[in-house]
Amino acid sequence: MAGKLYVVPTPVGNLGDMTPRAVEVLRSVDLILAEDTRTSAPLLKKFDIHTPMATHHKFNEHATVGSLRERIAAGQTVALISDAGTPGISDPGFMLSRECREAGLEVETLPGPTALIPALVNSGLPIDRFAFEGFLPPKKGRATRLAELGVEPRTFAIYESPLRVAKTLSELAEVCGSDRAASVSREISKLHETTRRGTLGELAEFFAANQAKGEIVIVVGGKPAPERSEHKNKYKIQDKEE
Repeated sequence: MAGKLYVVPTPVGNLGDMTPRAVEVLRSVDLILAEDTRTSAPLLKKFDIHTPMATHHKFNEHATVGSLRERIAAGQTVALISDAGTPGISDPGFMLSRECREAGLEVETLPGPTALIPALVNSGLPIDRFAFEGFLPPKKGRATRLAELGVEPRTFAIYESPLRVAKTLSELAEVCGSDRAASVSREISKLHETTRRGTLGELAEFFAANQAKGEIVIVVGGKPAPERSEHKNKYKIQDKEE
């Protein structure tokens, strides 16, 4: 009988966000794949989890995904975790999950912590529809992606390094307009969690003068429909009437 891959979210900050089900799965599987075993070891110790661990990250996943798929096919149960949050959301996980599904192996993803959803809700912006951009390209393709975001009609979220947040906010202010509503959330679920709201211009100015710390989620309101219509030829985007 084939085994199973579990995708298990882990806390992004407060260890109280670890679910009983996640603990149960991590205790019961044959192997835990961790993005960094040194980072995950204290978490497993905290919850009295003694399951063997191996590393699975973006630098080795191409080389190991085949053997891991075969182990699961042979009957082993494997849990995949990242350093924090849900694997596959700007973290390793997609490749192994895809390989298992293509091989007809069962994959079960547990619900749990992620920085994305709290940041969206904290923003106060419309989130009945939204886009998630992950990390923007640092160089190649960055200008193109920013231009596309300038006419994105939905609220969108970006993960960013604290060292680049001021620059990114400034670039977003250029393509979206400095008066576009936005928010910056940092250290979600941690002791010093904060969300600062304002326009892109105000936020760019604030973070240029105040060095950010911790993990950052930028949330930006979508472009109003009349503005999209005015700029659709410039960005080669056409609005479709329903």
